[in-house]
Amino acid sequence: MKVVIGSDHAAIELRSAVKSHLESKGFEVLDCGTFNEKANYVTEGLRVAENIALGNGDFGIVMCGSGIGISMAANKVRGIRCALLAKKEMAPLAKQHNNANVIALGGRINTIEDNLEIIDAYLSAEFEGGRHQTRILSLEDYEEGCLC
Repeated sequence: MKVVIGSDHAAIELRSAVKSHLESKGFEVLDCGTFNEKANYVTEGLRVAENIALGNGDFGIVMCGSGIGISMAANKVRGIRCALLAKKEMAPLAKQHNNANVIALGGRINTIEDNLEIIDAYLSAEFEGGRHQTRILSLEDYEEGCLC
């Protein structure tokens, strides 16, 4: 399974730990950076989301200081369902109910260890389908016919 990751400058340390953590679990990781001292979370969020939308990975992880801005950016890409996860308890629900294909984490909100636990909780969950699939289809229908 291939994971696409990216962060702005506020979460470089977290991104490095996430990459190592995922590789230790046998995942292939495409690291989209940033590799700069200053970065725009919009650029990094869009880069990861576009890779997922194009099929270059199975899911993505975006990271910035709070996770808020980069999740907003990722969600601008058609077909992306990015969930901002601040607590471990949120992670299974992002997968079970929303089939999130990108998750967002805050490097300044949680410790690295807490963020790795959030990732593991997300990875251990499975999409439940059923009534949840109906909601995802509603989102997709809106994206296709959106006038905005």
